[in-house]
Amino acid sequence: MLRTIFSIGLFAVLGLIALNFIFGILAVAITLFKVLLVWAIKIAIVGLLIYFVIRIISPDTARRLRERWSGRAA
Repeated sequence: MLRTIFSIGLFAVLGLIALNFIFGILAVAITLFKVLLVWAIKIAIVGLLIYFVIRIISPDTARRLRERWSGRAA
């Protein structure tokens, strides 16, 4: 009986350690995803601003860029 109590306690402690490890890794993955998402949004905004400046200064260049990345307009 005492052996059963100790084994249940051991499995409970091992389970808590495993959960702590899993959620620790999950927290790192979520943080990394958020950082990469913020960087992607910043890069997209800068690219959009550069495209609008090119579109105002040289519409023909903007059209060629749009065709290169999106294909020809229908």
